[in-house]
Amino acid sequence: MLLKPYYRTNNSIFDPFRELDMLEQAFFGSRNEKQPERLIRTDIREEGGAYILEAELPGFKKDDLSIELNDNMLTISAEQNFEHEEKNENGGYIMRERRRGSFRRSYDVTGIDTESLKASFENGVLTLTMPKLPELKPKAKSIAIE
Repeated sequence: MLLKPYYRTNNSIFDPFRELDMLEQAFFGSRNEKQPERLIRTDIREEGGAYILEAELPGFKKDDLSIELNDNMLTISAEQNFEHEEKNENGGYIMRERRRGSFRRSYDVTGIDTESLKASFENGVLTLTMPKLPELKPKAKSIAIE
């Protein structure tokens, strides 16, 4: 059984706008509801002097992925176009499916050594190793008094 939000309705008065809103919510989902299937799910953990980012991208191939770095913003993009077609002996369609999807997620990489980023992709998981920049400690110096 699927739980749905309860809407109090007054059955004595027909409200076409309420009915359209309910139809839209049933078809597209709530306006405030995030679509988790459209997000790139990621885990970020700290290991020693680096952050390890693991992004789940099931069904994608390495060629479908793009990683860009621009002004301390790292952007992971994935785009997939899938077509499957089956025909009978007369050349007519028995089944024809098409699927397109694109995903994009950006991360602030301030404090990361962007020259030493490493990426690998295996079994639908993109792994980025992002070494931290060494912490800059102010040098001690004395200031002469005039």
